[in-house]
Amino acid sequence: MTKSIVAILKVRPESILKDIARLMDLAGFRQALNHQKATIIKDNISWHYPFPSANTTPWQLEGTIKTLQDAGYRDLACVQNKTEVTNAFKGEELNRYAPIFKAYGVKVLFNFHQEDMRWIVYRPKARMRILHQIYDEGIMIPDYFVGKNIVHLPTAKCHIYTTTTGAMKNAFGGLLNHKRHQTHTHIHQTLVDLLTIQKEIHPGLFCVMDATTAGNGPGPRIMRPVVKNIMLASDDQVAIDAVAAKMMGFDPMKIDYIRMAHEDGLGVGRPEEIEIAGDQDSARENWGFRVGMSFHRFAGWFTWFGPTRFLQKLLTRPPLLYLGNFYSYFYHDVIHWPLVQGRLFRRWLKDTPWGRLFAGYPER
Repeated sequence: MTKSIVAILKVRPESILKDIARLMDLAGFRQALNHQKATIIKDNISWHYPFPSANTTPWQLEGTIKTLQDAGYRDLACVQNKTEVTNAFKGEELNRYAPIFKAYGVKVLFNFHQEDMRWIVYRPKARMRILHQIYDEGIMIPDYFVGKNIVHLPTAKCHIYTTTTGAMKNAFGGLLNHKRHQTHTHIHQTLVDLLTIQKEIHPGLFCVMDATTAGNGPGPRIMRPVVKNIMLASDDQVAIDAVAAKMMGFDPMKIDYIRMAHEDGLGVGRPEEIEIAGDQDSARENWGFRVGMSFHRFAGWFTWFGPTRFLQKLLTRPPLLYLGNFYSYFYHDVIHWPLVQGRLFRRWLKDTPWGRLFAGYPER
């Protein structure tokens, strides 16, 4: 059995594109991705506002595209998705992705545009833990994803539902559409099922994770950004999430989605069984992150895991669904961005080298 490798590098703004190329080489991206197939780049927009650690960084996106194109991967497309709380078009602009796509000639597709892709019923070959129960009329996935490589671009951060979020959680927006809210109560099993499906439909999987600024606290939006100057890469989605979780200060095998994926043979979740390429010392860091508590986390727990979980189908249908969406918009965009997160973003722009690098990317 081939050992799982996670590449880790300390990186610098002044050499970031070269650093990413070296990182991907260390993680064996050429062996992981089929040269004969088209490749999907799946960025991560957890919030359309450019909050540090919440979203794929522009250098993460540019470095990955450049490295792939330099290696001969010419048929690239970025696939965006929308959620009830994020705006893909706003996120693409505010996070400064659009000029990168234009400069490198990468097309951008949207999984919610019928002219770009259709949603089809997919029947997994392997057993499902939960999705077959939630989607009893058939699991729907975008037809465009089938037969193509995929490269995930998450960031290292905490999450109120899954403790940490990374490579495995990045499939959530791309592969699931309707009824997505109904998976929250079973989010760990859902992520394992999604990785099972990915291994069936994609000829190659890879991940480049940004921890130049990592997210501590009740993520994926209400966080405290912490500069760490680190990036990770791997073709094992379980292993990279496990290593990142350990560096953040968590026991990976106590995080259900990592443990279950390890038990199902979808990747390696035990850090002692993972080979680290690159910066060995960084893999031993413990950042002491904690998810912590916020009103939003309590509301999420109450809705999906607490006393009202039996009302999930009712809560995820109109008109209550619209009420929940408005609450999330008001909490994040109206209260937190202008009063807290926006101020943290402006301080990060001014006071950190990564913020100054971000400011150097064109807006349009």
